[in-house]
Amino acid sequence: MIAIRTRRRKAVALATAAVLAGLAAPSLTATTATARTTAADYDETYYEDAIGKTGDSLKSSLHTIISDQTRLSYSAVWEALKVTDQDPDNSGNVKLLYSGISRSKTLNGGNTGNWNREHVWAQSHGDFGTSAGPGTDLHHLRPEDVQVNSIRGNKDFDNGGSGFTNSGGSLTDSDSFEPRDAVKGDVARMILYMAVRYEGGDSWPDLEPNDAVTNGSVPLHGRLSVLKEWNDQDPPDAFEERRNQVIHDSYQHNRNPFVDHPEWVEAIW
Repeated sequence: MIAIRTRRRKAVALATAAVLAGLAAPSLTATTATARTTAADYDETYYEDAIGKTGDSLKSSLHTIISDQTRLSYSAVWEALKVTDQDPDNSGNVKLLYSGISRSKTLNGGNTGNWNREHVWAQSHGDFGTSAGPGTDLHHLRPEDVQVNSIRGNKDFDNGGSGFTNSGGSLTDSDSFEPRDAVKGDVARMILYMAVRYEGGDSWPDLEPNDAVTNGSVPLHGRLSVLKEWNDQDPPDAFEERRNQVIHDSYQHNRNPFVDHPEWVEAIW
């Protein structure tokens, strides 16, 4: 067991050095992790201290595991998203989360027709901004149309609402946002990853899910009961699994455990 842990530490050290070098090279392409993985690939190594646990014990173990990560700057997120969210049908584009639109990688910015960096866990829910940490964590940052990003704002997630321009099937009302069906589970697993990763240490707020849609600036995000339903209804697909792998291999070197083990959502909550 000691030998396994030693090899893991050496592997992480080498990978960290590689990613720091890679962040200086915007030409990085999405060829690093195209194969789909299975949970078993990591159960005997990465998740070894979590296997067999449930409830708070599982949550605590996963927090310890995934907190070992490389942090990115907010500017580095632009280039990273061009890799993590590359459209599998068009290598020159990214796939927008809520809209489902394929848009040129070069159209990133803040103008109408651009895509920008959407914080799925709204940054005002805990007021963590865009500093390295929760504000730059790729496991919940996704490309989205500038205007759609603004429509979503800091709303909690729930069912119901009306469509809007470039919605792609997503809906919104005065206090909540419902993503399109194809990414409902993705959204749920991103929110719950954040709740496990950020537990009040590292000088960051303790992020937790709850069953409300009026959370404002407190470090809570809802609606938990709906997020659990979405996790069941929309299991991880090849795009989400590849994204998890790219973040692990090329950027943060940690994983979203709910992409590998969606059943752990019910085991904890």
